[in-house]
Amino acid sequence: MAEFTTGEAVALELPIARIPSRAGAFLLDLLIQLGLAATLAYGGLMLLLAADADSAWWSVMSVVTLVTVLVAYPVTSETVSRGRSLGKLAFGLRVVRADAGPIDFRHALTRGLAGAIVDFWMLGAFGAIAVISSLCSRDGKRVGDVLAGTVVVHTRQNLPMPALAVAPPWLTGWAAQLDPSGMSDELAGAVRQYLTRLRTLTPAAQHHLGTQLVAAVCAAVGRPVPTEYPPYHVLGAVLARRQQLSRG
Repeated sequence: MAEFTTGEAVALELPIARIPSRAGAFLLDLLIQLGLAATLAYGGLMLLLAADADSAWWSVMSVVTLVTVLVAYPVTSETVSRGRSLGKLAFGLRVVRADAGPIDFRHALTRGLAGAIVDFWMLGAFGAIAVISSLCSRDGKRVGDVLAGTVVVHTRQNLPMPALAVAPPWLTGWAAQLDPSGMSDELAGAVRQYLTRLRTLTPAAQHHLGTQLVAAVCAAVGRPVPTEYPPYHVLGAVLARRQQLSRG
């Protein structure tokens, strides 16, 4: 399991996909790619023979087939399905961003190019680079994941519900007037970490860290610091407001 912090600073723990399941998904995708390559090669062969094409067109056909099979297939499938090639779908895997959100074309393209060039084929020694980098990574990332800022996770297991911050009743009115858009994701993450680890801190550490975070948060949202409440009450109210706006 690995902990992710979403854009609204919600903590999630997701099961990381390791080499056995990823290898199974890769082999299934490889079979599909081989079938795609055979289909394209046969179609191109018939077309070029019928047109009596010269050697330049044969080279073009080879390049198009390779690019389509090695790059276009993984990029297209992961973009359309938001992180699931056919092999990953069969093995219950999905590619997600570092904040556990769905990937887009940019992430899929980075992973696809890195897979073709570094992880598997041109420089990857038939997947040796991908295996080594995955073994060296705490989250099982290959080079393409590192470059794209993605992680492959299992999706068949029941995922825990995210822990949402709750505003104290006496601060709901104050929090409702806030515009937390000025808070950065890093600051929101620090607040989330403080609140989730509050019980492990000494009273002195709770007050010291909480006071610093309240000052930073209030400066970001443009409101004076409410000194009559404990820091964790204020931080919980601000974070709850941010999460409320992020959900809709």
